[in-house]
Amino acid sequence: MFKGWLIEKTASGTVSALKDLDEADLPEGDVTVEVAFSSMNYKDALALAGAGPVVRKFPMVPGVDLAGTVLESSRDGIVAGDRVILNGAGLGETRWGGLAQKARVQGEWLVPLPEAFTPEQAMAIGTAGFTAMLCVLALERHGVLPGDGEVLVTGAAGGVGSVALAVLGRLGYRTVASTGRAGEAPYLHRLGAGSVIDRATLSAPGKPLQSERWAAAIDTVGSHTLANVCAGLRRGGIVAACGMAQGLDFPASVAPFILRSVTLAGIDSVQRSVADRMEAWNRLARDLDPALLDELTTRHSLAEARPVADALLEGQVRGRVVIDVNR
Repeated sequence: MFKGWLIEKTASGTVSALKDLDEADLPEGDVTVEVAFSSMNYKDALALAGAGPVVRKFPMVPGVDLAGTVLESSRDGIVAGDRVILNGAGLGETRWGGLAQKARVQGEWLVPLPEAFTPEQAMAIGTAGFTAMLCVLALERHGVLPGDGEVLVTGAAGGVGSVALAVLGRLGYRTVASTGRAGEAPYLHRLGAGSVIDRATLSAPGKPLQSERWAAAIDTVGSHTLANVCAGLRRGGIVAACGMAQGLDFPASVAPFILRSVTLAGIDSVQRSVADRMEAWNRLARDLDPALLDELTTRHSLAEARPVADALLEGQVRGRVVIDVNR
């Protein structure tokens, strides 16, 4: 038996509870992992609160991230004792996830824990940091250089935004952080933000084409914010879009795309190839200062996962949240 959060469907909706689970109930897979740490992401919070259509199979153990040690493996190249990490790949949605003390997964999804990080640090990065790195890689592939101008990061005090600022700052980019929490400005500056703006300047309906300001952007918000970001990009600029905190809608014009050759790059962090995963994690090991992880991370026990999820949905959590599943 082991402890884990379980989400079940009832006639009146979904309910989540911390329970004793049986290893016999773990899903099929060729690798069993003793989980050490997981994390709390927006998807996890929605799932635990029953506030969004995240879970597509019941019952479900939530948690899109996990880091731990291989207990058993029938997959070539993976042996008991290996330290591994996994994010996305359907965890917490269609496959039992990381908010439990054990997990069974397909070995093809696993990534060896980079030597630069402890399991706890890897979960301080987690899906949010992995997504942030995918966004940075998209900007680089588009040819955006540190000297090209300001890079905007929306939702900057959140998990993706925090890691994006830290990575971009270390790479030498001049960044502008957009946030609705003015009191977080000192924190954002410590992560590397050159300046901080109020999210209200971007969140309301705006003109379809605005003054050119940003060389590039990473957007975690969507809706009117993303539309305004596109409208304010410089000619040939790019925005890597990876979130929907403001909404799924995109009330924009084609003007930035056909008059300024702006590029909108969608970033999916769930269904990524092993090659993509390895590239992103190797770059995180190189380009993210581990010393900054303490600055952007809070730590909680497995039992505290639900109240932390509620706080995250209410916008009361900054940076990253690590869940120690054995505490």
